[in-house]
Amino acid sequence: MAQYQIPPDPREPDVTGKRPRRQRRDHQEPVPWLWLGLGGVVTILAIGAAIFIANSLLLRPALNPASLPEPTIVRLTAPPIPTTAATRPFPTPTTIPTFTPVPTPDLARPPAEVTLGYYAQVVETGGVGVTVRGGPSTSNVRITVASEGIILYVLDGPVQGDNLLWWQVRLSDGTEGWVAGDYLIPAVAP
Repeated sequence: MAQYQIPPDPREPDVTGKRPRRQRRDHQEPVPWLWLGLGGVVTILAIGAAIFIANSLLLRPALNPASLPEPTIVRLTAPPIPTTAATRPFPTPTTIPTFTPVPTPDLARPPAEVTLGYYAQVVETGGVGVTVRGGPSTSNVRITVASEGIILYVLDGPVQGDNLLWWQVRLSDGTEGWVAGDYLIPAVAP
């Protein structure tokens, strides 16, 4: 088993592990003669090397003109004039067909019968109105009831279903559905 030892007091000077500094009689720093001498030797060597390099560059032998290559004479001339050549005839381009717009239907006069892209009016319901359904059949879900006299826009149709002709229509509030054609007549745009 280890024995407990009291740690040394750090305030005591002997315990720090440093040697005590030697006290000098005069308060001047010593002159570093060794470093001054070494610096002088390095400086003298550097100056000698610089002088040697300068002399070796300045004392090169002169170039012999006979050993130089013969100069090349470059004679500048104007660029050549391009010769004109006959152009090839290009084939005649084909004309692009133009788009012929579909005439806008005249919605001010109703057609003779209920027609796609025109308006229709709900009639002959006895004031009850016609049921707008989710598909062209009486078994489809009821969406709303269009009251008598209302104007509808015809989107699609006619489609046969349950012995009736059905038209897909859009009401003025944006609701779309299918209506039996027996209760519609052509109408002018609202």
